[in-house]
Amino acid sequence: MDETGNSSVLLVARCLLAGLFLWSGIGKIVGYDAAGQFMVQHGTIGLLLPLAIAVEIGGAALLIVGLKVRFAALALAGFCVVTALLFHANFTDRAQMTHFLKNVALAGGLLALYVSGPGRMSFDGAGEEAS
Repeated sequence: MDETGNSSVLLVARCLLAGLFLWSGIGKIVGYDAAGQFMVQHGTIGLLLPLAIAVEIGGAALLIVGLKVRFAALALAGFCVVTALLFHANFTDRAQMTHFLKNVALAGGLLALYVSGPGRMSFDGAGEEAS
């Protein structure tokens, strides 16, 4: 595939990954009290909820526009691993195991994006020469 094709695929990948975090962050805003209660039930401080929302929505926005993509991908990958361990580590519950594996798989995709970079169709890659 040529550089334009690769950049197009990376743009789609960034947007698909970002969509999940954007949806989740907005859901936390809409259901703020329930999200905070969920966090407290799992032994975390409800005051961390604004930080979680900022990471999800901010990270999603950075991925979509292609700005600081490697930083955002690494931050979101870490977020996925931490949330998997804190909220989805009940391996006897099949649904929680699915959520755990989803978070780990997302972390893997984000790490691949970290390694590959954002592609030319991004603010980060706009000045890159085609190879």
